[in-house]
Amino acid sequence: MGDMGSRNAGCDGIASIDGYDWSAISTELDAYGCAVLPGLLTPETCGGLSSLYARDHGFRSRVVMGRHGFGMGEYKYWAYLLPAPVQALRTGLYPRLAPLANRWNQRLGEEVRYPDGHADFLALCRHAGQVRPTPLLLQYGPGDYNCLHQDLYGERVFPLQVAVLLSEPGRDFTGGEFVITEQRPRMQSRAEVVPLRQGDGVIFAVHHRPVSGTRGTYRVNLRHGVSRLRTGQRHTLGIIFHDAV
Repeated sequence: MGDMGSRNAGCDGIASIDGYDWSAISTELDAYGCAVLPGLLTPETCGGLSSLYARDHGFRSRVVMGRHGFGMGEYKYWAYLLPAPVQALRTGLYPRLAPLANRWNQRLGEEVRYPDGHADFLALCRHAGQVRPTPLLLQYGPGDYNCLHQDLYGERVFPLQVAVLLSEPGRDFTGGEFVITEQRPRMQSRAEVVPLRQGDGVIFAVHHRPVSGTRGTYRVNLRHGVSRLRTGQRHTLGIIFHDAV
């Protein structure tokens, strides 16, 4: 499929975003804080993106998790301009998620509203001093894991993000399940393991979401991570819609 690091790389390896049932996805996100997009990327696109990890070109920084207490494994943040499939996912998914994000903020009594287009949202990030791109490529080997965390990079935070599994479970690796936990007030945490195949994306709440209770709507906090990899190698694409300070 050519050089995926090229600015002019094609995006034929991405499923039709409009083809998903967004009403059902919104219902799933409202109920559980996460929803799966099956077959978001083709195996060829997944392999092409995974292969870019070995390069230094196109990335702005590399993070070794063990040095910071984040877990074990590593990841790289892409630099602008983003690879075409990454850019296409970021700009294509945002308009589908912005209405849900606005509805969540309204339910939580928050005044922030998100514009319809991603370019307009990035302009708000720049105004807040958030100019560094946040999409990232993660790499795990045997024994690696990602501690439960939230991806908050500044004042401007879009409340939903997407992770796409680029490797095939059972063939490329074992273990390494995507995990999300939810902490409700005065209750013990609830954990959910999200089953993914190669090319599947998962949309999930970045830090909190509204939940209806007997006394009205309340806020629940969420964290996400990856369980210990048993064997092989696992690559993941992370799509975060806000930029970093």
